[in-house]
Amino acid sequence: MARSTVDVDTARPTGSPPGGRGRAGLGVGSDGTSSPLGLVLKIAALALLAAVAVWGAVPLVRTQNWIGLAVLVAVTLLGFYVYLSPRTIPLKYLLPGTLFLIAFQILPIVYTVATAFTNFSDGHRGSKEEAIAAIEGASVQQVPGSPVYDLTIAADGDPSTGDLVFLLADPTTDQVFAGTSDGLAPLSAADVQRSDAGRITAAEGYTVLDVAQISDRQDDLTAFTVPTDDGAIRNQGLSSAFDGAPQRAYDAGCDCITDAASGRTWTADDGNGAFVADDGQTLAQGWRVGVGLRNFGAIFTNDVIRSSFLRIVVWNFAFAFLTVLITFGLGLLVALALNNPMLKGKTFYRSLIILPYAMPAVAMYLVWRNMFNTDFGLINRILGTHVNWLGNTASSMVAILLVQLWLGYNYMFLVITGALQSIPKDLTEAAGVDGAKPFYAFRTITFPLLLVALAPLLISSFAFNFNNFNAIYLVTQGGPFSPDNPSAGGTDLLITYTYRLAFGGAGADYGFAAAISVVIFLIVGVISVLAFRRTRALEEVN
Repeated sequence: MARSTVDVDTARPTGSPPGGRGRAGLGVGSDGTSSPLGLVLKIAALALLAAVAVWGAVPLVRTQNWIGLAVLVAVTLLGFYVYLSPRTIPLKYLLPGTLFLIAFQILPIVYTVATAFTNFSDGHRGSKEEAIAAIEGASVQQVPGSPVYDLTIAADGDPSTGDLVFLLADPTTDQVFAGTSDGLAPLSAADVQRSDAGRITAAEGYTVLDVAQISDRQDDLTAFTVPTDDGAIRNQGLSSAFDGAPQRAYDAGCDCITDAASGRTWTADDGNGAFVADDGQTLAQGWRVGVGLRNFGAIFTNDVIRSSFLRIVVWNFAFAFLTVLITFGLGLLVALALNNPMLKGKTFYRSLIILPYAMPAVAMYLVWRNMFNTDFGLINRILGTHVNWLGNTASSMVAILLVQLWLGYNYMFLVITGALQSIPKDLTEAAGVDGAKPFYAFRTITFPLLLVALAPLLISSFAFNFNNFNAIYLVTQGGPFSPDNPSAGGTDLLITYTYRLAFGGAGADYGFAAAISVVIFLIVGVISVLAFRRTRALEEVN
């Protein structure tokens, strides 16, 4: 009689891997770590996550941004849960990409849209309380008998970005102070170094600024004051400061700013975020408020903007479409020529063709701009002409399209070459056997298959060139400009026109720029959706 035996592998429970120890048989622990090295890497990654969370929490606590702090804590706890739990395998791969998508795509879009409905601009950046403090601080003047300090200008941390600090020495009492935006704080004599004249030359925890660094931060210095019980301390040059009193003060009863010398008042206009006098004069410093659709309405109601908007939109579409068309057309012709199996030296020719693609685009735009110079440009010298390429609208458009052709066709050549080599040769060979001529086979077989493969690329190229700021700004700066409308150039795109309107004047108007950005986003988004739908139809046909 045969002896009964039990085979280990056949007795293994269903679904268990070889080795009879489940996940442990593969050297995988219950925490999902595949090896001791993996465990070390996981610990290091979580430690880095914790360090970044602590680093980000400090400024949030200091500014009392409790919503941001709650989001940071929630994301950190989610990360620890996902990577410490053995049951969240898909999230281990999805979480990093999702967080980056939210941080670098969704949040900027949401912030831009929100900004489009505000008056956020120079002079309207902060809250009403900050505007009042700035107005009062800017009006501080020295009064008889107020103390004068020996001043040293410093920064709390980095000289270019740290908060300004006044290191003050009182020559009458020999006391030293640190003046910040929060007020005046005494310093210990042991923590400072002073010159023979009594000025502070160094202080523990602060970085003394030199003349060049102070010059770089002149705007910050002009707006900076140290609040005191009776007024504020302002600098008087770079070596002294005085304790003065504001000449303009806020009165909560009338919700207005009153000038002590003239008695003039500016009443708060909460709809526009500004203090306005009876004659319509507005104080430069205001605050950020919601303005509804006003920024969008300005696109169609402002006479200066409306007169040029339609023309710029038409050229914008033409520029994006023609750039894609000519670069794709030339790239296709070159790719077909170099894809001929009978051609010798294809590698050498391909290397020459992609050379412009390897050059920095910004540098090439500037080089081409000089090449189009009327008097000294290389193009006029070679052709023996004296064409003012960038002096009139038509020739400027041609010049920009030529630059785009030179910079873009080589990229199209690369992708078309790859797509051509992926098309089975059996299809064209079978068409030839059936008597189809080469051009007919290309038109009915090769070209439709190329469009299926390259349609997403062409759509994305159109979207990119629709907002190609560098091409316009570095070559023509949007010009040429007509005398009757110097704000709108003959080659302006919406993006360059927006830049000039929002940032080219006396101050930056971020709210209006955001509104134009939203309009551009909607235009490109609608065109992309329609194009991708057409692409799917093309795929079904083929």
